[in-house]
Amino acid sequence: MDVLEKTLSAGINTLGLDVSATQQTLLLRYVALLHKWNKAYNLTAIRDPEQMITRHILDSLSIAPFIAAQRCLDVGTGAGLPGIPLAIIYPDKQFALLDSNGKKTRFLIEAKLQLKLDNISVHSERVEQFHSEVLFDGILSRAFASLKDMVTGCEALLSPDGKLYAMKGVFPEAELSQLPKHFIVEHSHTLTVPDVEEARHLLLIGRR
Repeated sequence: MDVLEKTLSAGINTLGLDVSATQQTLLLRYVALLHKWNKAYNLTAIRDPEQMITRHILDSLSIAPFIAAQRCLDVGTGAGLPGIPLAIIYPDKQFALLDSNGKKTRFLIEAKLQLKLDNISVHSERVEQFHSEVLFDGILSRAFASLKDMVTGCEALLSPDGKLYAMKGVFPEAELSQLPKHFIVEHSHTLTVPDVEEARHLLLIGRR
């Protein structure tokens, strides 16, 4: 077992997730693709594959236990985070990956094909211009703007009792007062990501 496999496997165990050997292989193949494409496309500031495992894959998977939604939109997905790792471990859920950066969406299309991820769709446009026939019961964001911007930008795409899953670093105290009044933070989860020292939080936001 090489270093990347060990790091991934140990991290998954620490997170307490049930991820099959096949799924772990897919996650490692995704990291290999990301590392390869990153040289030309500058998809992420993280260059080292082992750091990609901890700071991208395990960071994304840290929210897995809280995802109750079946049809998810990953807004500002970038290189496919957290959408692709979650789509790999949840093949029964649907993930729409949305980003306005053409280079990044070209990488996402390639990753979808190479990894044979039939449960993801890729969309290259801004959230304000994006329309969907069917609304989403979960909208995810890992590096999106403020909570207020996330809510106002995504509200039209969220089903009536759908939830927004906002991944944050330090608890965004100042942003809470800016939330539109008809939305409320239903839960705040403090996340622990293996080998990552910085604070991590997941805020679950729904309509009042």
